[in-house]
Amino acid sequence: MDITTITEAAYVVAALLFILSLAGLSKHESAKNGLTYGMVGMAVALVATIVAVIDASDYVDGRGLSIGLMLGGVVIGALIGLWRARIVEMTGMPELIALLHSFVGLAAVAIGWNGHVLGSHESLNSLVNIHEAEVAIGIFIGAVTFTGSIVANLKLSARMKSAPLMLPGKNFINLGSLVLFAVLTAVYVTVEDHDTQTIILGALTVLALLLGWHLVASIGGGDMPVVVSMLNSYSGWAAAASGFLLNNDLLIVTGALVGSSGAYLSYIMCKAMNRSFISVIAGGFGIEAGPSADVDYGDHREIDAEGVAELLKNASSVVITPGYGMAVAQAQYPVASLTSQLRERGINVRFGIHPVAGRLPGHMNVLLAEAKVPYDVVLEMDEINEDFPETDVVLVIGANDTVNPAASEDPSSPIAGMPVLEVWNAKDVIVFKRSMASGYAGVQNPLFFRDNSAMLFGDAKDRVEDILRHL
Repeated sequence: MDITTITEAAYVVAALLFILSLAGLSKHESAKNGLTYGMVGMAVALVATIVAVIDASDYVDGRGLSIGLMLGGVVIGALIGLWRARIVEMTGMPELIALLHSFVGLAAVAIGWNGHVLGSHESLNSLVNIHEAEVAIGIFIGAVTFTGSIVANLKLSARMKSAPLMLPGKNFINLGSLVLFAVLTAVYVTVEDHDTQTIILGALTVLALLLGWHLVASIGGGDMPVVVSMLNSYSGWAAAASGFLLNNDLLIVTGALVGSSGAYLSYIMCKAMNRSFISVIAGGFGIEAGPSADVDYGDHREIDAEGVAELLKNASSVVITPGYGMAVAQAQYPVASLTSQLRERGINVRFGIHPVAGRLPGHMNVLLAEAKVPYDVVLEMDEINEDFPETDVVLVIGANDTVNPAASEDPSSPIAGMPVLEVWNAKDVIVFKRSMASGYAGVQNPLFFRDNSAMLFGDAKDRVEDILRHL
């Protein structure tokens, strides 16, 4: 059995492990196994690729240099990955993932240019046309993914304003860029002169970089979870395009898995946020409109930890709706302790999780699982919404846009039509916040001023610990 056959067999095994990984990640209980399958599959693919490259290097000049560069890249990448994994906080996970997507896009651009430089241009037959089309498409997808992911990282890390960029005629800019890409690709494929092709490909690359920046910059911060998911899909298609250029079946399969699953997740999230899936791809949503953060909704009322403890002690049903503020405060552990203590008192405690709570799909679920909150009390929005009218106390811990009644009551709101957790239907609502500032989407929340709502100001972790002491 030769090395090529062994490599192909290893790739089949790796592809199956990646499929098992996706299946495992679809449920809380099997998520850890799903992650393990993915890690093992990537290790198999990496080892098989290294062996194949070492074997192929026997037939080229500079064998030692090529192997050394490859192994050096593997070691450097592994060290950087381990370092980032050790220091990243859960609150920094969304921007880290966006940054990792940018690496995939950059790699696709580099592979595309490599294909252009080393590709055959001796005759203009159909195979050469296909190769050149793959080069152009791969570079375009990769470049859009690269700059789009960089902008998402900057917005998520608050190093760039989260409000959408509203250039005049932004939809025409996006559409015109796509038309220009198609024209440049057609010209690139038909032109025979290699130097002219290089100029055209350079223009196409710059166009894609600018388009990626504009697409994500035009989207508001409140929609970043969908953007991260969509960029995940883009990175998958970029990897698949690279697979065609490198004639690597595993890269094609893996890219298709990531691209399709990311697109489907984005579709689900768009439905959860009442967004158009097409407008996500086109970067045409996130427009600021409706009431601003300084609209006068009246006066809010405050409550202290002792008052909240008294409400909880007399309650029979409690629902906790966490958001990004819980992640920032790292309050998941005292929240888990509060849940345990209330359940020991015979109080029915459950969690209501909005599909885009936090800034990453599944962000809150991971935090609660990390704190050992039982899976059976963590419910999705559709499962918990109808129970709020029979709920005594709702604790809104660091959530804002996902519990905003303006989504269903104010047609002019930027989040109008977005399904939200209808916490205002409960008897009492306690909102944990540091201040009265609007949420990440920049939209004020009328919930804070309702008669059955009270504000508990301060760090979420400290306030939950105060409540525990009073209980």
